Amino acid sequence: MNHKDLDVWKKSIELVTEIYSVTSNFPNEEKFGIVSQIRRAAVSIPSNIAEGCARYSDKEALHFLDIAVGSLAELETQLIIANNLGFIRNNEILQKIYPIGQMLSGLKRHLKQKEENS
Repeated sequence: MNHKDLDVWKKSIELVTEIYSVTSNFPNEEKFGIVSQIRRAAVSIPSNIAEGCARYSDKEALHFLDIAVGSLAELETQLIIANNLGFIRNNEILQKIYPIGQMLSGLKRHLKQKEENS
């Protein structure tokens, strides 16, 4: 399975691009604080999807997809904090989290079923 063919990877890449754009407007004193945390969590999502797809077994792939899910939850938490601090003006970016989570869950289900049927 090639990660570049997966909609969840494509959507998470789009999210990372948007995250970089949105966080560039955060206060300068947050450059090494929440901006760094948000960007690292966001980049982790497509990176772990890609790494999982490059593995030889579905079990290994599932491990990296679990990490991507964790990074997505971390990103959501950080964006909520940024919103509460007034660094984000609207919640549109937060609304992109849920569909990616749904796609990751679907991919994990697919791999688990595939693994069970092997």
